[in-house]
Amino acid sequence: MPRFSPIRLALLSGVIATSMGIGYAIGAQPHMGETVAFLQSARKELAEATPNKGGHRERALALIDNAIAEVRAGIAFAGG
Repeated sequence: MPRFSPIRLALLSGVIATSMGIGYAIGAQPHMGETVAFLQSARKELAEATPNKGGHRERALALIDNAIAEVRAGIAFAGG
């Protein structure tokens, strides 16, 4: 096994730690994940509302479903 000088070892450790941090930053989607949770909560509340809204409630539910799908697609596209 090759021996590394302390400076080389520190540099290698730094490179590995940095690459791991970059990988986490790219893969982690905390705001997108929170958005899905928020939209799901909003959908639940809207679904529990009385249905006599001239079809607007149903259209809003469909739009929320589309928004959830789009956010999830964005997370998947980013590798999260």
